[in-house]
Amino acid sequence: MLTIKSDLHGNHLLGALPSHEWQALTPHLELVHLRTEQLLCDAGQRIHHVYFPTSAVISLLSTMEDGGSVEIAAVGREGMTGVPILTGGETMPSRVQVQCSGFAYRMSAQALRQHFSRSDLFRRLMLLYMHALLTQVAQTAACNRHHSLSKQLCRWLLIEVDRVASNDLTVTQQLIADMLGVRREGITEAAGRLHDEGLIHHSRGHIKVLDRKGLEARACECYGLVKREFDRLLPRLQQAEAVV
Repeated sequence: MLTIKSDLHGNHLLGALPSHEWQALTPHLELVHLRTEQLLCDAGQRIHHVYFPTSAVISLLSTMEDGGSVEIAAVGREGMTGVPILTGGETMPSRVQVQCSGFAYRMSAQALRQHFSRSDLFRRLMLLYMHALLTQVAQTAACNRHHSLSKQLCRWLLIEVDRVASNDLTVTQQLIADMLGVRREGITEAAGRLHDEGLIHHSRGHIKVLDRKGLEARACECYGLVKREFDRLLPRLQQAEAVV
């Protein structure tokens, strides 16, 4: 059982809650370590648990009949998985899989549903997050259709460093290719150009962002649009306690 508020600050949603709210939630939260590529919930499966990442990054993947998949959203310390529970759904339309290993708070779907129905503040917070997440999903779909692979790669890398709060990413080019639904050779070529221009350094299984501003300048408008929407709706949420 968690006993101090600082334990929750690794996740922005949990850290935004006032004291009486997180005291009600903490008996239902379990800190767990998630492994890279760990499957948390497959498409069509009943949702038993939701996750509030602190250092892990979780991918929502749309899967095709031929086995192919593409990432439609990345969830890190800014959010949570399992939003269909909040809308009355019982199953996930997408696969929920760990992209980068790390820690997350796990809560049963039943406990989340109960707190959502009892707390006006928690319900408002979750609805704002759902709005922001839907913006990310919609913009990712548009980006995958209309923008070059180089711009998509810049967007993806910026999202990742935001989610893990570090410029160092432990990630393979094959994983990035799988997330973007493209061939690995395309990622190798695009990453090589960014490396030659001094924006990133890449080695086997590792990418370091060297020039964030330069990467932002090369990314499409999708990254900035989604980031502004998250910042607008969930501005660190420090105000939440002030309005209680």
